[in-house]
Amino acid sequence: MIFFISDLHLAPERPDITQAFFTFLETTAKGADALYILGDFFDAWVGDDDDTPEFADITHKLKHYQSLGSSVFFMHGNRDFLVGQGFAAKTGARVLKDPCCIDLFGTKTLLMHGDSLCTQDAEYMAFRQMVRNPQWQATILSKPLAERKAIAAQMKATSRSMNSLKAEDIMDVTPEEVIQTMEQHQAPLLIHGHTHRPAKHQLLINGSRAQRLVLGDWGALGWYLLVAQDQLALCSFKI
Repeated sequence: MIFFISDLHLAPERPDITQAFFTFLETTAKGADALYILGDFFDAWVGDDDDTPEFADITHKLKHYQSLGSSVFFMHGNRDFLVGQGFAAKTGARVLKDPCCIDLFGTKTLLMHGDSLCTQDAEYMAFRQMVRNPQWQATILSKPLAERKAIAAQMKATSRSMNSLKAEDIMDVTPEEVIQTMEQHQAPLLIHGHTHRPAKHQLLINGSRAQRLVLGDWGALGWYLLVAQDQLALCSFKI
């Protein structure tokens, strides 16, 4: 069994979601071959030296889960793009590039956070290009921890304000970009998060059937995708 999750937005202000994630590891995902976390695992991550106690509990739980035999993979999102090798060392997780392809029970599968597919949102795409720049990241990480936390809080407030003014379709994926990206990677299956619109989308690419699976964000419900040899299920549960 392989599990995929994204957009938990773990934060000290939402201990219920953190506890739901711990329970998920201990029950539903127990004994899985692998767990893929496809971005925005944290609501904000300002560096691997973050001393927030709740984050230390989360990394400890992931390390324990990995030590029991389940592989853990992590992909950056638009909230936790500063996760680095320090986090990987603490958790035993392998950090993946976005996008990347895996063999999922014989099907070439493209994994993404999903934000790079939202090309109609020009304002966000410019922001993404800035924060993914290694020089920009190095500059931010050179600042004191308290200053980084203040910057992150301001960025989240600005994002909420801007998003409230945008049309819903602008913040969703661009269909043409989805097709082009899947064609480029020759992958008939795409799994991503980011949009908070969990669904299974049937596509036709170069005359062949394809599928886009969108993971849900964790709030009132928790979401995960379960994939096994003969099973592909997008599931939710109450938090």
